[in-house]
Amino acid sequence: MLNRTVATCLTAAALAMLFVHPEELSARKVVVRRGPAVRRTAVVVHSGHPIRRSVTRTVVVRPARTRVVVGAPLVFLPAVVWGATMVPLPPRDRLIWEDAETIERDEEWVDSNFGVDRRGDALFLQVDGRAQLEFAEVTFENGNVQVVDFNDRVYKSGIYELLNFADGRHVKTVRLLAKSQSGKTKFTIHMKK
Repeated sequence: MLNRTVATCLTAAALAMLFVHPEELSARKVVVRRGPAVRRTAVVVHSGHPIRRSVTRTVVVRPARTRVVVGAPLVFLPAVVWGATMVPLPPRDRLIWEDAETIERDEEWVDSNFGVDRRGDALFLQVDGRAQLEFAEVTFENGNVQVVDFNDRVYKSGIYELLNFADGRHVKTVRLLAKSQSGKTKFTIHMKK
């Protein structure tokens, strides 16, 4: 009796599959975001910022996972125009810090902050995906802020030298203003000693 019931159910299921379109069988992808709701705000560009073009964007602000306090007044240095030179990542034993942030295309512009608080001699930006980049700010322990101008261009996946300071400096934070041009883009900041 049980075998007959199982056989009947299996037969009914097989017949039902004949009348269902394949598109209806494919699973729908649903993305559920947990945590605080995404809130957009105007990008903050402090007085003295060396980029003179209008940076009037609405952004999603991502706070640094590591909170860092800069104990000196901020002084903006002249902007460095980024050369977008792809380089190999230094050997693992030379890397002393890294942090990553993934942004999705539907978030549009994202203002990411990385709490570094380490001493090194170069920063590298690893891009996984395509991204439109506006600028980065590297804040040093003495309050100097070096702005790296990406000229609002789209860049492909790769490892790039973000900033080289061969004299060895204590970096407090790195701020990155970017927009994903692929489904999602992962940014990893590396520091070399």
